[in-house]
Amino acid sequence: MKNRRMRSGSFWRSAWRLMALAFLLLSVSGFTECYKPVTRSGLPDHIRTVAVPAFQNQALRYRIESRFTKAVMDEIIRRGRGLRVQSEREGADAVIDGTVKSFSFSSVLLDNSGRARVFEVEIRAAVTVRDQVENKILYDNQDYVFRGEFEFAQDPRVFFNEEDAAATRIARRFAESLVSTLVNGFGAIR
Repeated sequence: MKNRRMRSGSFWRSAWRLMALAFLLLSVSGFTECYKPVTRSGLPDHIRTVAVPAFQNQALRYRIESRFTKAVMDEIIRRGRGLRVQSEREGADAVIDGTVKSFSFSSVLLDNSGRARVFEVEIRAAVTVRDQVENKILYDNQDYVFRGEFEFAQDPRVFFNEEDAAATRIARRFAESLVSTLVNGFGAIR
């Protein structure tokens, strides 16, 4: 009986040692750091106000620069985690300058009648984010490429009406992609 108690006592001591060792290894290995809630943007802490002047339009598409500028401003407001947005450079901590270089549609899928039904849209832009406080460039991509596919109605009479709405949707998706890059700090020059 005494021998049995000794064996069970040593069993529990070994089990506790094993659990303590496993806990220590998990703590030291960084396993506890796997999940971190996002509490701030990837931009430097001193940036509180972002200016988004009107994008330049080299794509020769009607009003495309205003759609893209508005979409970027709206997305920063939506996801910027407390960043203020304005259109004037003066008084801003950072400035996002953009140029839409090209905006092209190409058909990807045809319907039974041979009409284009799904289009691939490719946008090439130049985007620079400048920190005006420290006078340095935080992000610079002179060949920012965004692609998306959009489906249009089968009725060819409404195609041109849908093209306008599609351009707005494309601008919104472009802004989501761009602001995600900026807010999450991917590719930011530090």
